[in-house]
Amino acid sequence: QVQLVESGGGLVQAGGSLRLSCAASGIRFSSAAMSWYRQAPGKQRELVAVISSDGGGNYLDSVKGRFTISRDNAKNTVYLQMNNLKPEDTAVYYCNGIVYRSDGYSTVYWGQGTQVTVSS
Repeated sequence: QVQLVESGGGLVQAGGSLRLSCAASGIRFSSAAMSWYRQAPGKQRELVAVISSDGGGNYLDSVKGRFTISRDNAKNTVYLQMNNLKPEDTAVYYCNGIVYRSDGYSTVYWGQGTQVTVSS
């Protein structure tokens, strides 16, 4: 059974920091592309950051320089370090994993989400 379990969300003042964690089980984590998405009330879910199996990362423009995605394959965990948080970062943050199979297909997995609230 595949599980992606997020933790680390909470309430923080603007300018503060949070570190989100996503612990994966049931997948070949080291070969999976892992991402963080977020969804604010009334808005579409958006990709915040992605890290490939080889550790390369990409970011949403609005979080570049403030957020850092990383992974620890030994712990099957992906992290999102969020610094200098802004009220507009308030959202439910979701962990996402894509496992690419040898037959060319891929399977997408989602966590349950963790709330991040940034007060002004």
